[in-house]
Amino acid sequence: MNRKGHLYLIPCTLGENEPLEVLPITIKETIERINIFIVENEKSARRFIKKITPEKSQPSLQFFILNKHTDITDLPNFLSSCSKGENVGLLSEAGCPGIADPGADIVKIAHKKNIKVIPLVGPSSILLALMSSGMNGQRFAFNGYLPIDKNERKNELRRLERLSLEQNQSQVFIETPYRNNKMLEDITSALGELTNVCVACDITLSTEFIKTQTVNQWKKNMVDLHKRPTIFIIHKS
Repeated sequence: MNRKGHLYLIPCTLGENEPLEVLPITIKETIERINIFIVENEKSARRFIKKITPEKSQPSLQFFILNKHTDITDLPNFLSSCSKGENVGLLSEAGCPGIADPGADIVKIAHKKNIKVIPLVGPSSILLALMSSGMNGQRFAFNGYLPIDKNERKNELRRLERLSLEQNQSQVFIETPYRNNKMLEDITSALGELTNVCVACDITLSTEFIKTQTVNQWKKNMVDLHKRPTIFIIHKS
């Protein structure tokens, strides 16, 4: 009976910095051994692989595309090589696979097929922001994207603010980068003046900015977040 291949969960950088500045050498060593990858975008995945392992043969690589357009019934086929003893890499577009990332569906299938899942160490903007926020890292919730409609978004912000107070729980969320400034404006207009807000953007990059202060302080010291990947965290105590 052939040994099954493994599914490696391969983190990526959070921006255009040199991979080995923020990624351990095990990422490079793993990519050197794998030729089959599940990715969101083939072009950017090839660029990352070439950057971290420039000597690796690009024509030998095989890619399966996993994004919002992928037919969910195709997903089990992405792991068919594992039954033949070949390892497969699930490569995130930014950060860690399966965390605010579509890769979780592949991992679920791997467990059902009894394929060993091996997570590799790498940067998660969510955890790095929480680490540097000074807020409660014992009790927290990641809420993904909030509603686009302005009124609905403000209502959701107030709900998360109440939840943070009632459960002593830090509330983490993100926004599409070109709407970040609007999000910060809505945070400062919807929440109480003493509610703490952490804004963490461009994490691990040379332009990194991380600041925790009250809503009242943010009103006096707004920052330009336009098109900068940002994590928001709020906590009322």
